[in-house]
Amino acid sequence: MQEEKEEFQMGIPNGVGEAMLAHAFEKFDFKLEQTEFGPVLIGEYDELVKVREFLANAIKERLEELEGKN
Repeated sequence: MQEEKEEFQMGIPNGVGEAMLAHAFEKFDFKLEQTEFGPVLIGEYDELVKVREFLANAIKERLEELEGKN
């Protein structure tokens, strides 16, 4: 018998572009769903934590590029 895993929702942080989201889809296991409050990511808690860290780092790197630090 397969144990059903609990799914959680996480809003997409401001500043996340389509390319960042596409890279996250390639690396992690989650779903994207449109709600009345906007798009949300749905998946297991641990996986969403990894996605959040990945997106935060991607945003930071992009900001550094725009500031000319990279």
